[in-house]
Amino acid sequence: MKSVLLFVDEIYEDLELWYPKLRLEEAGFKTIVAGPEAGKTFHGKHGYPCKADMSFDQIQAEQFAALVIPGGYAPDKIRRHAKALEIVKQMDLAKKPIAFICHGGWVPISAKILKGKKVTGFMAIKDDLENAGAHFVDQPVVIDGHIITSRMPADLPVFCKSLLKVLG
Repeated sequence: MKSVLLFVDEIYEDLELWYPKLRLEEAGFKTIVAGPEAGKTFHGKHGYPCKADMSFDQIQAEQFAALVIPGGYAPDKIRRHAKALEIVKQMDLAKKPIAFICHGGWVPISAKILKGKKVTGFMAIKDDLENAGAHFVDQPVVIDGHIITSRMPADLPVFCKSLLKVLG
């Protein structure tokens, strides 16, 4: 069974974590949630709890088929963890699917993997994505190689379908 890694920290966008997690599990994937601290419960923007299965420091990127980075304000916290950025870089080098939505783009921006990539994201981070060297387009989902991006919770159905298609 293939495993997919999801990142979490405080004030994540509830739907952008739980919708992909449940869709992946329905499709037969094992999901592991990683945050700054293993076993800690983090709360979404709307109060929904999510317990981290592992800490960033415990993760070995080669154990996972893909990475999902939800939005909200959590990405601004996640990108401050060197190990989280290292995981993103390792998955990028291995050309494993990296899916992010909304403000989730802040993490790959800080991992410096978006130069020359076609992406989308929440309009508030358009300048950040472009300043990182990405080509921003305003579409519900954009796939550029192994990078899958979406703008907001309303795009979750097409985001999840695209992620599952890329995963095969």
